[in-house]
Amino acid sequence: MIYKNPVKRIESVLKTQTNWKNLWFYQKAVVLYQMTYVFTKRFLPIYGDRTVDQMVQAARSGKQNIVEGSADGVTSTEMELKLLNVARASIQELLEDYEDYIISHKLIKWTKDHPRFNGMLTFCRSHNLLSDYDPFFNKWTNEEMCNIGISLCRMVDKMLMTYQKKKEKEFIMEGGIKERMTAVRLNYRNQQNQALEAANQGIAVLQKENSELRKTISELLKEIKNLKE
Repeated sequence: MIYKNPVKRIESVLKTQTNWKNLWFYQKAVVLYQMTYVFTKRFLPIYGDRTVDQMVQAARSGKQNIVEGSADGVTSTEMELKLLNVARASIQELLEDYEDYIISHKLIKWTKDHPRFNGMLTFCRSHNLLSDYDPFFNKWTNEEMCNIGISLCRMVDKMLMTYQKKKEKEFIMEGGIKERMTAVRLNYRNQQNQALEAANQGIAVLQKENSELRKTISELLKEIKNLKE
């Protein structure tokens, strides 16, 4: 039986690992973690407030689960999707903390009607690297940091959701590691069968040519014998 994959030919059991450092949502998650760490140090009590640990851990979890998910995705798309979902949940938790801080401290949450909303949105959309944000961490007010944090959380969540859908589609087309192992084995068997078939065809051609050559030689010998007589 010749294995045929109508979608994609699978040549390897292990998938190519995604370079998560190039993913925009990972880069923004790095910014969120570092910014949250500075935010809690600047604007939350050093002792007696569990929000500090919760926010920092949520930001770290969002970043780390993207890394772990990408690494595990080499062998298990299922695990990758689960870890990316954990990353999303952590980012959503961080978003809630920033929004709670705005409410409890009676700050202004910037919406599209706020004069600085569009500028903030443009900045967050076009900048992904920590080096773009780091110079402002000790300059922004708590209101500025909260609103930028909220904006980044929403962007990371949306990009993660889009990325998850892409990975789900890949899983549907290629399956998990068991399916990939089966596909690779069948593909190898198919290659072996094709090579054997090609060899058999070559042998058949040679046998036909040999038979024709024998016939020609036989006819020539008859002609030579007739000439001698």
